[in-house]
Amino acid sequence: CQPVPKPESRMEVCDLSPCPPRWKVTPAGPCSSSCGLGLAVQLVTCVQIHQGKEVLQEEHLCPVAEKPLTSVPCVIRTCSYEWSFSKWSECSTSCGNGIQTRQDFCLHSLTRKHVNSVFCRRFPKAIVMRGCSSGPCPEQVGTRSPGAELQPVTPATHLTTAAAAREERYKDLELPLSAVPQERTKTGGGVCGNLFLNATGIINMRGVESSDCTVAIGRPLGEEITLRILESSLNCSAGEVVLFSGRMMWRTGCRKLPLSLINSRTNTLIVKQRVVLPGNGVILQYNSRTATKKYYQDCDKQLFGPQGEIVNPVQLPDQRQEVVCRTFIDVAPRHRITIRALYTDLGTEGNQTHFNYILVRDVSTMKTMVFRGKQQFLWQSTGSQAEIEFHE
Repeated sequence: CQPVPKPESRMEVCDLSPCPPRWKVTPAGPCSSSCGLGLAVQLVTCVQIHQGKEVLQEEHLCPVAEKPLTSVPCVIRTCSYEWSFSKWSECSTSCGNGIQTRQDFCLHSLTRKHVNSVFCRRFPKAIVMRGCSSGPCPEQVGTRSPGAELQPVTPATHLTTAAAAREERYKDLELPLSAVPQERTKTGGGVCGNLFLNATGIINMRGVESSDCTVAIGRPLGEEITLRILESSLNCSAGEVVLFSGRMMWRTGCRKLPLSLINSRTNTLIVKQRVVLPGNGVILQYNSRTATKKYYQDCDKQLFGPQGEIVNPVQLPDQRQEVVCRTFIDVAPRHRITIRALYTDLGTEGNQTHFNYILVRDVSTMKTMVFRGKQQFLWQSTGSQAEIEFHE
């Protein structure tokens, strides 16, 4: 710089007002857990730089919305535990529909020894009960009860008369005329594969063209569905049966169905009917009411389709946030469900523990898939019901 004239050295006055208060975070302490997800405590204080020194200030002087967490998640190492299961038991019935069960236990993944189940409590666990079928019962094969012989096809004029008689019979049910079940013709639409969302109604499943007919009933969370069988012409000896299934119940029947009452105990119910003889079936009346017990969390959501958006976490009105929130998806039985993850952010790399995951369950098969990290996935159901759980 010798050829260039050197400027004079001088001092200028600068702003000596103290810097605004800011948050100061000390390094986090030890993790509260020796393995798996734990918490580490870090000291958060409000300080202000004054003449080159940090001066402790009251917390309200620092921006409240920017205050760091005093406890942060930490993982030293992955826990050496996992769920394991026994083989499925034999079907609970020698014929017809029953259930199978299996035992669950917590294993040390290295020694393969059983440990207290508390060590596995944070890991996803598969189902321990499922439906099964052992085939038709002996009395349903090769036998006929009186009146079980095939009947000739009823003429159309007789169908009209039968429909009129049924309409007269349902006049005292205080339902709109449009809800009165009508006889189905070969060109009619029918009820099979439909989803019913009204608070009350009548479903006529008699004379359907398909031997297997499924309908679903759905109501908002906080309600439960009760169902009464008004009429049944099922031929039990021929193996005809009707199945009622919900999230908290499973029931089949054929005999003594008329006027029996079914309570789903939740807000959804699926009815499956299997008939062999033309014209047979059941007629149902359903109603909804406030649930007697709360079977869901405040952050749970119910979707009935045909499309929707799922956002998590769910912020509750009282600023409280649940740890595990679920979304229930129910569509018409003739449809299937596709779930596409558009955006996933589980925080910084340090917070992405193996307890941060999305669990998707196919209700019809009870098969569960787990998606971790920032995975963007496409999932498709085999049935018309799905559940999603958001963990941590």
